[in-house]
Amino acid sequence: MDQPNQEIDHADPASDPKPLPADVLDEIAALAAKQKRANGVLMSAINFVGGQVDDMLKLLPGGTRAQVDELARAALRQSFDVAHKSRSGVGQNIGSDRVHKILGTLSGALGGFGGLPTAIAELPVSTTMIFRAVHHVAVSYGEDPDAEETRLACLAVFGAGGPGTGDDSLDTAFIGARLSITGAAVNGLIARVAPRFAAVISQKLATQAVPVLGAAAGAGTNYAFIDYYVAMAHVHFGLRKLARTYGEEAVTDHFHAVLASGKLPQT
Repeated sequence: MDQPNQEIDHADPASDPKPLPADVLDEIAALAAKQKRANGVLMSAINFVGGQVDDMLKLLPGGTRAQVDELARAALRQSFDVAHKSRSGVGQNIGSDRVHKILGTLSGALGGFGGLPTAIAELPVSTTMIFRAVHHVAVSYGEDPDAEETRLACLAVFGAGGPGTGDDSLDTAFIGARLSITGAAVNGLIARVAPRFAAVISQKLATQAVPVLGAAAGAGTNYAFIDYYVAMAHVHFGLRKLARTYGEEAVTDHFHAVLASGKLPQT
């Protein structure tokens, strides 16, 4: 995947990183296990109902497949702008993971009812629901709810790939990153994560391609995707919180070591 020209500034700790206590090692291991489980039972069930991913993608017209990257970029751009604004007024009462999953499920059902055209029209709504859910997780880990940097970190979570794509790893390059808060930086980050999110969109649209039947598939996939990205957000922002205290290198090195070892805690 091409990397846009953008500078990622990693904060240098004021002093040498602190050694990782046993409880922190356990916490990092639990986050590694959460990442591994994220692409798990629920997504496997949806794939079983909907068929193999490659078979589902054949349902998409060639023109739609060619436009998926652009659809992903547009949906991420809109969710970045809209999700924050929707936190005021009535939207401030919509905060829990459960509420986001319910709303996302309803949105997916409505989007899939009319087949592919309504599924494409619903895509920005479901992406915004996912973004809001990720933002809610970010705030729970001490991120500033009103800071644009927090929204940039939320965008990075969309670069985690997606359930059923064969690439569900988290890009830890963003754990301690401080991106310049400019329009160019936002567009550069969207360009970086959009291809991975596009793979998720392709599967979602394929499951919703058949009118009426797509309503049930849309509800299921929206629930699964919100559940997936919420889990990845817990990993991302959990690591960021630990990195602020113990240093990014020590935290991410141990995280990758646990994943590589395959010895994940059963939680």
